[in-house]
Amino acid sequence: MAKVLKKVDVVTVGAGWTGGIVAAECTKAGLHVVGLERGGARGTEDFAEIHDEYRYAINYGLMQDLSKESVTFRNNPKQTALPMRKMGSFLLGNGLGGAGVHWNGWTYRFFPYDFEIKTMTEKRYGKNKLSKDYLLQDWGITYDEMEPYFDRFEKTAGISGEAKNPFEGKRSSPYPNPPLSDTPVLHMFEEVTKKMKYHPYRMPAANSSQSYTNPDGETLNPCQYCAFCERFGCEYGAKASPIVTVIPTALKTGRYEIRNHANVVEILKKGDKVTGVKYVDTRTLEEYIQPADVVVLSSFVLNNAKLLMVSKIGTQYDPVSRKGTLGKNYCYQLNPGTMAFFDKQFNVFMGAGALGTNIDDFNGDNFDHSGLDFIHGGLIYTVQSGARPIASNPVPSGTPSWGSAFKKASLYYYTRTFEIGGQGASMPHFQNYLDLDPVYKDAYGLPLLRMTYNFTDQDRALYKFITQKTQAIAKELNPKSILSVPQITDYSIVPYQSTHNVGGTTMGDDPAISVVNNYLQHWDVANLFVVGAGNFAHNSGYNPTATVGALAYRCAEGIIKYHKNGGKLA
Repeated sequence: MAKVLKKVDVVTVGAGWTGGIVAAECTKAGLHVVGLERGGARGTEDFAEIHDEYRYAINYGLMQDLSKESVTFRNNPKQTALPMRKMGSFLLGNGLGGAGVHWNGWTYRFFPYDFEIKTMTEKRYGKNKLSKDYLLQDWGITYDEMEPYFDRFEKTAGISGEAKNPFEGKRSSPYPNPPLSDTPVLHMFEEVTKKMKYHPYRMPAANSSQSYTNPDGETLNPCQYCAFCERFGCEYGAKASPIVTVIPTALKTGRYEIRNHANVVEILKKGDKVTGVKYVDTRTLEEYIQPADVVVLSSFVLNNAKLLMVSKIGTQYDPVSRKGTLGKNYCYQLNPGTMAFFDKQFNVFMGAGALGTNIDDFNGDNFDHSGLDFIHGGLIYTVQSGARPIASNPVPSGTPSWGSAFKKASLYYYTRTFEIGGQGASMPHFQNYLDLDPVYKDAYGLPLLRMTYNFTDQDRALYKFITQKTQAIAKELNPKSILSVPQITDYSIVPYQSTHNVGGTTMGDDPAISVVNNYLQHWDVANLFVVGAGNFAHNSGYNPTATVGALAYRCAEGIIKYHKNGGKLA
């Protein structure tokens, strides 16, 4: 029988960026918060000298144990979904701080267009630009309303950047830190894109360019350009993460408790309110009930949706009738690009997760789509994140895949190659959604989440378009040769592509098409908040973290208002 614990003001399911921001803001406002994290504790001291590429980058040492919990996947409803048994297309994080510990640090604000994509698309191109198979919808909030929360997140994370992007929404203040160091690779990209009449600017980075103390008094150290960012924790405390920013801030209040190894298996509900959550200690399998005035789902996209489904909160989306909202609008992202090979050597073995330069001339609605069979677009960039030796073996087309010729080419081009990358948006389609698998269960007896997803005609057209743009930029660099990523056909769960999964718990101003309102409060249950990239109604050509962080500040504001106003937001 589950042990019932003392009631608290707020319980968060997950202690990453969203759970950490909610905890920091709510505890500063005087609320008592418990954070339940199914992974273990970790801090900067745990990452000292762990430059072990095989353990962390290849074997995913900081990621979720898929033998205990995974997802099942199929391309369409006629197929039988099967479990992802090893990390593939996306990486599922685990542990205190979540994926915010082992991310690269690309930190973009979504465009004003993204928040009102349906309205703006129809205004410019008419209502039939996309077929009715695409479930395009506005987010129920505007960029101008989101801007103060973006500003808060950038200052908390000490973002390094330059406000030179002519396509971005208005800013209330500059980036808190200057951009990271320039390199020959980034300089080449900047010069050639300027020559092509594009508008390059430095990538906004959560890798700190200098020593920085944020508004809460937490200090970030200067980046050392060690090249061990993505899939690694930062041993220098130079990469903004929840464990060096918002979680310490919450702990200092004395009103925050973190419980690690606490896997939540159910949201408890009575009448039209939730009463708390039930969780399992993953080491002892003991069960606990944590009562709370407010429950916040602040874990990864897939887990937030799964918990609502297993707890029977909300209406599951049905692709046949197209009714229901839970699980709807699952979107991914596109990763076209072109590799350029040179005889000139670059020090690409050094770098930082977000040491890059990019253009937005073909992102969002920054160009005319009138004669094109897709909407939105993609970021085009080059990034010097550090070429680690095991996974970095780029070779030109025609090189044998093994043997002495491969080894010779691999060694030669290891520091003579860089990519002109693309990151394309993803629009919601009625056949792409999340629900519970009827067959497979996790180690705690719960159904696995089932993902039904495939690339669409919109995706393929956009992918081809962005590939051509990266090819043109690469050729202008005058390399020895180039190699473009092949055109996409059907989506596959392998190999790795992006962990930018979004949708399933969308936000909006209409409960008929969204799960939560624009304070991330559940439409059906007033004291339940759901925050994360699952709130996105589509995916942009940008990385999601800054928008997720901004939404978390918006959510925290809503929780505080709700709690102090006796169960009302106003």
